[in-house]
Amino acid sequence: MIPVVETKSLTDDVASAFEDFARAFEAFKDANDTRLSEIETRLSSDVVTEEKLTRIDAALDEAKRRLDRLSLDRSRPPLGRSADASCDPAQAEHKAAFHAYMRSGESAGLKRLEEKALSAGSGPDGGYLVPDTVETEVLRRLSAISPIRAISSVRVISGGQYKRAFSTSGPATGWVGETAARPQTAGPTLSEMSFPAMELYAMPAATQTLLDDAVVDIDRWIAEEVEAAFAEQESAAFVNGDGINKPKGFLASDIVEDELWEWGKLGAVHTGGAAFPSSHPSDVLVELVYALKAGYRQNASFVMNRRTQSAIRRFKDASGQYLWAPPASLGQTATLMGFPVVEAEDMPDIAAGSCAIAFGDFKRGYLVVDRAGLRVLRDPYSAKPYVLFYTTKRVGGGVQDYAAIKLLKFAA
Repeated sequence: MIPVVETKSLTDDVASAFEDFARAFEAFKDANDTRLSEIETRLSSDVVTEEKLTRIDAALDEAKRRLDRLSLDRSRPPLGRSADASCDPAQAEHKAAFHAYMRSGESAGLKRLEEKALSAGSGPDGGYLVPDTVETEVLRRLSAISPIRAISSVRVISGGQYKRAFSTSGPATGWVGETAARPQTAGPTLSEMSFPAMELYAMPAATQTLLDDAVVDIDRWIAEEVEAAFAEQESAAFVNGDGINKPKGFLASDIVEDELWEWGKLGAVHTGGAAFPSSHPSDVLVELVYALKAGYRQNASFVMNRRTQSAIRRFKDASGQYLWAPPASLGQTATLMGFPVVEAEDMPDIAAGSCAIAFGDFKRGYLVVDRAGLRVLRDPYSAKPYVLFYTTKRVGGGVQDYAAIKLLKFAA
């Protein structure tokens, strides 16, 4: 009798990972409740209980990472061959020419297309434009794995920078009677914000044997190779970038106490020390939430790294309910006090003077600017026998509404 081999689909793996994550959080709550009970009865917790809680906390983080990875894999549609039949002739011609260039270095087809379109993709930028389907897929993947991009506004531009006008003072207004005179009012004062697009690059390598293999989907390969490199670099820049040859991160803005907030600066709520207060630590989170105006709170999110998230998992409200809650279902995020929690590893750890937690409506508060076009330059000479693919995209970013983001600063 031939044994039956059971296979698990990706959907089954995701469901299993979600169940593991839910069980890990229940175990974490039980262990933390035990620790709190020991503190109440003996004024200190048992060392064994603390070690158990630390192990469960690490297992909870690992389960979350596995769930995120599987969810991302499940959301990736196949590129290439299945879509060829639905694309128009121009897209199909561009794709065929691009494949010839990637596999053998034959660029005549791409040059002919550029001449037909009266453009020069291999000018000062270097390289050739990838097909629209590949560029769209790369940007879609970046939105899935780049945490700040996923919650921010994104604008696509064709030039080198995006300029946006904003009003520093609105027109004068007032109430008048039905027949009263309407005095002339002062006009609004406008200023301009500029978001330049900086060059971001990755350089995946392949063997010629891989490129000669007709079964290999070149579109999918290039998207998978550059997504991690692009996401890592731009995620760091969106948080801490200094604006020199990279986007300007929101933490690079001038930061003042929230009572002294003014346009052009981010307001910060202080914790009173280098850590959460020992008594009622969650009160500073409540203060942070209500430092944001009501109009921004409706779509607000918490942004922090996993170590900060680990610290706040232990917080409870006055009724004994945990403030942090795991995702209610697949595809959703964890919540803190009912607001989504975005895990950004480039956020600083809890330390004296650090702004380890951000809270705000990033759709209104932060802008990501993508210049249209993803370029690839084939280099078979620099690292023989490997073929390098110098892949570039232009991206910028910066705060566009300083009232939409508040920070929690661990300082007196």
